[in-house]
Amino acid sequence: MRIADALAEAAAKMAAAGIEDAGREARLLLAYALGKSYSQLLLAGQDDMTAAGARAFAPLLARRLGREPFALITGEREFWSLPFFVNKDVLIPRPETEFLLEQALAPSPRPPGLICDLCCGSGAIAVVLAKELQQPVLAVDISRKALAVTQINARRHGVAHLVCPVAADLLAAFRSRPLFSLVVTNPPYVSRAELAAGLPPEVALFEPRLALDGGADGLEIIARIRQELAIFLLPGGEVFMEIGYSQGAAARAIFERQIPGLRDFSLVRILPDYADWDRVLRARLA
Repeated sequence: MRIADALAEAAAKMAAAGIEDAGREARLLLAYALGKSYSQLLLAGQDDMTAAGARAFAPLLARRLGREPFALITGEREFWSLPFFVNKDVLIPRPETEFLLEQALAPSPRPPGLICDLCCGSGAIAVVLAKELQQPVLAVDISRKALAVTQINARRHGVAHLVCPVAADLLAAFRSRPLFSLVVTNPPYVSRAELAAGLPPEVALFEPRLALDGGADGLEIIARIRQELAIFLLPGGEVFMEIGYSQGAAARAIFERQIPGLRDFSLVRILPDYADWDRVLRARLA
C-alpha cells in the first residue's frame, strides 16, 4: 500500500466516525506516526507504506477514531507559536485564548502590582505573560494535577523562575487585600445544560469537567471571580476574562452590578473576537 492510499483510507474512516476536517486530521496523524513534516508526507505520497510505519500508525488511528483529541495523542499543542505539553488533566489551549492574551498584552496604564493567571490549567497564559512581560506571574488553579502541567510548560519555555504555581480555589490562598494589577483568566464557563446536552466527544470524554463546569447557567465562577477581584485588584487594576460567545451581556451585568461592601468596576467592556463573537470581558477596578 502506498502512503497516499493509507492516507485516503484513514481519512475515510475518520469522516465515517464524524471527525470534522477528516482529510487534514489524517494527514497530521500519519505525518506524526511516520516522523515526517506535513510537506514531507505529501511529497512521499507515492512511496510504499513500510511495515514499521503501518504498525506505528494503526494504534494512533484507533485512538483518534475513538475521538481522542490529536493533541492528547501527541501530548502537545501549539499555542502562541510555542509547543505546550498537554494531558487529560488540562484543557487543550484554543485559539480563542490567544485572542484573550492579545487583549491583555495591549499597552495600558496599570498600577504596579502582581500578575495572575487565574484558573491556569496548562499554564499557557502564565507562560506567555511571563515571556512577553518578563515579570513574575502567579499561576493559580484548584487542580494540583493541572499545576504540575503548568510547571512542565514553564520549565520547557525557560520561565520557571517567573511562574509561581499556587493551589487554591480561586484566590482563597491569599490574604484579603489589594494585590494584583493584572488578572488574566479563562475560567469554567460551560453551563450544566450544555454539559447535559452533550459536548463534542473530544471535549466531553477527554477534557476535565472541572475546567468546563461553570454551574447551572455557566456564570457561577464568573460571578465569584467578580466578587473576589473587588477585594484583590489594586485600584486601576484590570481583569481580562474569556467568556462564552453568548455570555457577553450577562457577564457585563455581573461586573457592572454594585455590591454593598465591595468596590465597583469603573470600566467594563465586552470585546468581540475576529469572528465577531463576544469573547473577552475587560474590567478595571475604580
